[in-house]
Amino acid sequence: MSPSQTDSDATLDEKLALLNMPKHVAIIMDGNGRWAKKKGKIRTFGHRAGVESVRAAVRFARKNAIQSLTLFAFSSENWKRPEEEVSVLMDLFNLVLNSEAKRMNKNGVRLKVLGDTSRFDRKLVEKIHKAEALTANNQDLVLNIAANYGGRWDIVNAAKQLAEQVSQGKLEAAQIDEAMFDSHMSTQGLPELDLLIRTGGEHRISNFLLWQCAYAELYFTDVLWPDFNEDAFYLAVKDFSERQRRFGLIGEQVENAEAGK
Repeated sequence: MSPSQTDSDATLDEKLALLNMPKHVAIIMDGNGRWAKKKGKIRTFGHRAGVESVRAAVRFARKNAIQSLTLFAFSSENWKRPEEEVSVLMDLFNLVLNSEAKRMNKNGVRLKVLGDTSRFDRKLVEKIHKAEALTANNQDLVLNIAANYGGRWDIVNAAKQLAEQVSQGKLEAAQIDEAMFDSHMSTQGLPELDLLIRTGGEHRISNFLLWQCAYAELYFTDVLWPDFNEDAFYLAVKDFSERQRRFGLIGEQVENAEAGK
């Protein structure tokens, strides 16, 4: 882009080329029900509309070399919602696994499902395993779908695994450190979480990726999930790119370290 070209003149791709892109982005996809209500529809209409926003987010992540995208699809608390809404969400999960797995495989996307799948019916679990196996060798993007997931569950699950190893004499309690604990989280093997986006205007993380959010940048937008497109994703990563990430240091230390690269 020439120096005389203004930001408004640049294309989205040109603007993105100038940004420091996060390696791992997570999104709390909120606002489907309110989006539907604004249109005089029932809440489940919004959930169905939100599927296209998932596709847009995956396209954006692949195109811009984001290594890992984690989407909060269904929390462990969502079982408390009306039975009809839970049923539609499960149907949508089935639909996405049926219709999108081959597309993801064709586009180099690896699918992983994070969460306690024991509460899902057998056929859905089989579809999850089949989709994960089909896409296991893909390397363009890791798409993590958090389903029946809770951040506290994730931490407790890791602690149970480590406690079992200690009780069996395979591990000394003194050996447990942050790196070892991290290796037992559901996101083990993925890049550190850089950016957490929440759509829909709420300013909380709702028991999502609690361990992983330790040094993540948080971005909240009023955009409802069915309206979250590539332009909205760009604004989130632009905001991320303009922040100074200190990791406990002071600004001058970060600047000196960057100058010495």
